[in-house]
Amino acid sequence: MPDIMENVGARPVALVTGAGSGIGRATALILGSKGYAVGVLGHTKSENVETEALIVAAGGEAMSLVADVAVESQMQTAVKELLQRYGRLDAVVANAGINGVWAPIDDLQPAEWDKTIEVNLKGTYLTLHVTVPALKKRGGGSIVVVSSINGTRTFTTPGATAYSATKAAQVAMVQQLALELARHHIRINAVCPGEIETNIDDNTAVRGQADTAIPVIWPKGQVPISDGAPGKSEDVAAVIAFLVSSEAKHVTGCPIWVDGGQGLLR
Repeated sequence: MPDIMENVGARPVALVTGAGSGIGRATALILGSKGYAVGVLGHTKSENVETEALIVAAGGEAMSLVADVAVESQMQTAVKELLQRYGRLDAVVANAGINGVWAPIDDLQPAEWDKTIEVNLKGTYLTLHVTVPALKKRGGGSIVVVSSINGTRTFTTPGATAYSATKAAQVAMVQQLALELARHHIRINAVCPGEIETNIDDNTAVRGQADTAIPVIWPKGQVPISDGAPGKSEDVAAVIAFLVSSEAKHVTGCPIWVDGGQGLLR
């Protein structure tokens, strides 16, 4: 596979969705520090601009791209703008997502189910759909999908059926596409975070937790490696940065759990 960092004089370009906060922002920042020009994509312009400013202030290159990952026309326009500015695309981080509504299956409403599927699963599909042509034209590259321990290693989060289904599907997509894209020298992997300090709880609604929770007494804290403390967005971003780099040139089709051992407790 071509080393995307070897083109002397050409800055590699990465697109990060959901880059306005949390794991997306941390990923955009670390990629910016490693020499990537970063397309900072999100649906909230003010957050995108803040991330862009942080990258530029640190000596990097970035541009804000306002788009809803679940709307094809907006994603097509955003990627077109990125390519018009930089002329290439080397790495894609499909991070945007929501927790949505967590509720008993007979209480979870069809519109709530559809919203989680639309953002997490359709959004991932559209991100890949609109960027893979540019990666193919480039002659290779790397994709990282941000999944979760839910639906891949853990199945005890009360009421998280819709969320877990999308996260399991994301890993299935990664494994399905690893072979399809290999002939184009495009690698694709998934990171599956556990409890991470982000603002995703702003996109979470929980109902009927007592009806779906499993009565198990967990040890104090849920993350063994950090004495119970949740991980940081930067912990996940560091793994993503490795996966998009040439150091991971022989890694594709892999889910990597970044949970400090949390999933093993559940």
